[in-house]
Amino acid sequence: MSAEQDELTAPGRRLGDVKSAVRTMQVLELLADRGGVPARLRDLSDQLDAPRSSVHALLRTLESHGWVRNDASGSLYALGIKSLVVGTAFLDADPYVRVVRPVLARLRERIDETVHLARIDGERVVYLSTHQSSRDARPISRIGRWLPAHSSGLGKALLAARQDPLPAELVALTPHTLTDPAALGADIEETRRRGYALDVEENAPGLRCLGLALRYTDPVQDAISCSIPTERHTPEREAAILDALRAARAEIEDIAPKQGTF
Repeated sequence: MSAEQDELTAPGRRLGDVKSAVRTMQVLELLADRGGVPARLRDLSDQLDAPRSSVHALLRTLESHGWVRNDASGSLYALGIKSLVVGTAFLDADPYVRVVRPVLARLRERIDETVHLARIDGERVVYLSTHQSSRDARPISRIGRWLPAHSSGLGKALLAARQDPLPAELVALTPHTLTDPAALGADIEETRRRGYALDVEENAPGLRCLGLALRYTDPVQDAISCSIPTERHTPEREAAILDALRAARAEIEDIAPKQGTF
């Protein structure tokens, strides 16, 4: 082993480097989870249970490299432009996102409802692509945002396909969100039986969502969905959209790369 390798793997050096790297990731994740709301140094220090001086030094380093930005007052912190660059590079490089996006674009043209691709991340799902209906009142960017898995058609489709344990914390996003473990368990079993997930105003008032897991990886990691405003919903409309979703899934699974390839 070279002297350089000895230095990098020395117990003290390695422990310090790992701790610093973990703390850096924690800061970025905390800022990302705030939904665009800037954070004060005190907020981040309290959430990390770390000295303000060390968190401040880390923030200044991240700011100097473009990962974090500071407001004019010097007291508020938010993600910087480097986070966008890296996030966009992830989407461009992901082999499944590249396959799914054009199929979703054609699906949106066919049914003119908003359609999504999301990936499971622990007990939540993260949007990777969204194609909005031309009838939506205003454009909303969802890419990179997340939802609890238990409250969405996307998440419930993935929970049913993966057979993961139910999320530990079932937060209510609307009065219709299933927060009782027994009720959610029964809903997941029904999802497996009928082959698709259904969210009836559980994630957002006035929206129904149909979700289908994409079976090109094992375990399943991605799902597609369609959101239907309740005022445009009829049983016939839902059946037609479900047929279109199933056709899109078949097309995606037919052309998706084999697992583990880029």
